[in-house]
Amino acid sequence: MRTRLIVGALMCIVGAVWFLQGIGVLKGSFMTDQGFWTLIGVILIGFGLRMVMRAVRGERRAPPPD
Repeated sequence: MRTRLIVGALMCIVGAVWFLQGIGVLKGSFMTDQGFWTLIGVILIGFGLRMVMRAVRGERRAPPPD
């Protein structure tokens, strides 16, 4: 569960960077002002949030260790 949470959070961070580069906020990359990277960033953020939510929900449902 912890691994899923970490991977999901990293996906959200990378997706946010790609989104910001795609819309031109973060400059200095071949991704700057490219709509493709904006879309990929949004998709990656979505998958990352889904993974984080499933990890958190799974931790709440898991029975306490014996």
